[in-house]
Amino acid sequence: MGTEIERKFLIDPSRLPELPEPLRFRQAYLSTQPAVRVRSIVSPTGEKSARLTIKGPGLLTRAELEYPIPPEDTDALFTLCQRSLTKLRYQVGRWEIDHFLDLPRGDFWLAEIELTSESEEFERPDWIGKEVTDDPSYANSKLAGPA
Repeated sequence: MGTEIERKFLIDPSRLPELPEPLRFRQAYLSTQPAVRVRSIVSPTGEKSARLTIKGPGLLTRAELEYPIPPEDTDALFTLCQRSLTKLRYQVGRWEIDHFLDLPRGDFWLAEIELTSESEEFERPDWIGKEVTDDPSYANSKLAGPA
């Protein structure tokens, strides 16, 4: 079983460097406890892929299982979900920067970094703000609105 160690931070989008072309994600949740997510991914070139992800309990460290699924299956799976969101993901070094597009709270940005251990040191760019790893309200499954 895979393990994810991830820290999350609010960011100031006005301080971001020039960003690369993003991946476009549509994701929805078959379950939120545990989180069972269906994700459709479109690359900047239009290539489509899809994943089914199961995440165990926890905020900083948790079990994570992820499986590729046929992209054409996502529409049918999305109809079974009650919560969803759309976001653009930019990769800047080790950082994943998510720009959420359709949240009930409006336009929103969040940065994540995956680590190899909970104590791993990492560089914090000047656009990184408050850490929200330990706040469950910033989990994507909680941010998602009604599908």
